[in-house]
Formats: sequence, structure tokens, C-alpha cells
Amino acid sequence: MGAYKYMRELWKQPRENLGEVWRQRLQQWRTEGATVRIDRPTRLDRARSLGYKAKPGIFMVRQRVLRGGRMRAKVSGGRRPKHFRHKKILGMSYQLVAEQRTIQKYVNCEVLNSYFAGKDGQYYWYEVIMLDKSHPAVAKDPHFAWITTSSNNQRVFRGLTAAGKRSRGILTHKGKGAEKLRPSLRANLGRAK
Repeated sequence: MGAYKYMRELWKQPRENLGEVWRQRLQQWRTEGATVRIDRPTRLDRARSLGYKAKPGIFMVRQRVLRGGRMRAKVSGGRRPKHFRHKKILGMSYQLVAEQRTIQKYVNCEVLNSYFAGKDGQYYWYEVIMLDKSHPAVAKDPHFAWITTSSNNQRVFRGLTAAGKRSRGILTHKGKGAEKLRPSLRANLGRAK
């Protein structure tokens, strides 16, 4: 087995396999900010499989997301019981929320992909692979040149990343039973979810 295969096996059950390293890592992450740029990926095997390369113009960001449901702002006036519920239905995964918050911090970059990095009782952490699309090393690389085109601007907000496609239901659902997913949920009046 190669080194990456061993890494993958460890990350199937990180709490049991990594032990004290896992606990110390979460303690350190809790003290940091919500959006932290990091030097290298925590899960090298996963980052490489999602397209990460250690070259200029490509960097990693660890994003923290609060666990639990989302609630609407408190209604100051009256509210009809039939108007809307207090709980807010996002229709997005925590991973997609993490990607969107990352791109709001680094507005001149694009999200390539992301993966799960850790969780505790209060937070989820995701590591996001970011590309500086104006960097010459990214524009000249045939693996990444496609992201510099205008059709991929703000792709994370249009559900074009893997996490976005998974939330939209079009990453794995095809054929019979998936008729209302395309061209979009909005075009089918939200009947797919």
C-alpha cells in the first residue's frame, strides 16, 4: 500500500485512530478565527485527490462553521402563524456554507474544491482549496486554466462546485426519479426537494 492509502484508512475514524493528536488539533483550532489560511493541507491524500498542487497561486483555507440549525431573525412586530416558520431551511450542506464564507474573504480567488477536516460538539471545520485565477502559474497550467474563464466566475454561489452539485442533487442522481432536478430546482418550482 502507498502512503496515501494509509492516510485514507486513518481518516475513516480520526477520533479513534489519531487519538491525542486529534484532541490537541481541535483544541488549537477552537482558539483560532473562523477563516484561517494554512500553509499545507491537513489531509494530503484528500487534497491531492481533489486537485491540490503545491505551487504558486494555489493555497489552502480552513473554514469553521457553527453546527446546529439556522433560525430566522426575531420578528419585531406580529407574525401570522402561517407566514413562515422560525427555523430557516437552507437547502445547503455545511460544506457549501463553508465554501461560500471562504470566497467572501478571498474575493479575487475561486474555490476548486473542499473536504471535511474535523468536528466537535459545536463546530465543523472544512479545508478549502483556493485558486488565484489571475496568477500566471494557474493560468498556464492545463489542469487549472479552465477556472480562469468568465463562465466560472463566482462558481461557488451558482452551485458548480462538488458540494454545490451534491446539495442540488445533480452529482449522483440521474435518470428516472431525477426529472425535476434539471435544469434547476428553481425552474421546476422546487418540486425536487
